[in-house]
Amino acid sequence: MKKVLVATVSLFVSSQVIAADTAATRAKVEQALGGSIRDAAEVARDSNRKPAEVLEFFGLEDDMKVLEISPATGYWSKFIGPTLCGNGGELVFSVSVSESFQSDVMSLDGLECTSAINGSVRLQEIPPFSFDDDGFDIVLTFWNLHNPSTEGRKNMNEAVFAALKPGGIYGTVDHTRRHIEPTSRELQNGRRLDPVLGF
Repeated sequence: MKKVLVATVSLFVSSQVIAADTAATRAKVEQALGGSIRDAAEVARDSNRKPAEVLEFFGLEDDMKVLEISPATGYWSKFIGPTLCGNGGELVFSVSVSESFQSDVMSLDGLECTSAINGSVRLQEIPPFSFDDDGFDIVLTFWNLHNPSTEGRKNMNEAVFAALKPGGIYGTVDHTRRHIEPTSRELQNGRRLDPVLGF
């Protein structure tokens, strides 16, 4: 009985510590959301995207090694980067990382801990590949999984799971359609995923 009680107390204490870490990181994310490197159009999206809540849900902590897949113009990168870079973390970009993103976004203040890998892999045509790194705490991708083919998603997901540390998190946000809903021009759902059939 004593062993069970000690294990239960330890689990409770551990969960409280993790909750405190993610809450502290959320405060840093919220501070970074007010950063000067973000433009007005990006700030306007915050009320719908709820970025601080999303990252807290995924369990982001400020000292993690994070992989962001296909960062587009850097909406998420511009506050994830400063949150990590100022606290011993690391942010790596991969898949469809444009030259303009590398020159314009990765050079911004607060993104000194960022790098890019797998420059030849494109989101539209993802072959079997590897991130050549298995040390990521979290892999994130936002509104990207609907773009590749089914085979391309399979290749990317396999690479992601191989790149995560044991117990790592694969955080995705994407467009969805109703389960078994047929593709329809009227519904404009051709680039939406059926969440039951999986990604």
